[in-house]
Amino acid sequence: MTLLIAFALAAAAPRGAVLVASGAWTAIDRGQVCEALSQSPRAVPKGQPKPVAGFAFSPDRRRWGEFHARLSRASRPGSSILLTVAGQPFLLVSRGNSAWSRGPSQEQAIIAALRTAGSMRIEGRDGSGRRISDPYVLEGAPTAIDAAAARCALRGAGKIP
Repeated sequence: MTLLIAFALAAAAPRGAVLVASGAWTAIDRGQVCEALSQSPRAVPKGQPKPVAGFAFSPDRRRWGEFHARLSRASRPGSSILLTVAGQPFLLVSRGNSAWSRGPSQEQAIIAALRTAGSMRIEGRDGSGRRISDPYVLEGAPTAIDAAAARCALRGAGKIP
């Protein structure tokens, strides 16, 4: 299952090298950004992209643990998108079918919460008012996050071209 997820995430990436695949998560080095990513196990209609969530790190540290997600459907303009990790809610910024964290302090809180949690869920409403609910398994998340962060830290220090 882990290799299947790694291959699916790598194939969805326009470019990048898989650093590690652990549980439901994969770390990918794309050069200018390193990401820890997971696909939601939620079923989607054929031809539609699967929901994906992850954390981004850049060698210049402008993005360091930025949480981002592609939702299963576009959110209703002005609606709230909520990430819940181990019962702890995080209000995300959203536009269309994308959502992301609100800044460094929230990003660190999300990463800290998921280190001991078993799952997370992203919820909101789509344009017609239907509920969006994209669940994620967190097995392997800390390993993938640490691998992506370490790789971009080394790249930023000039130890990896």
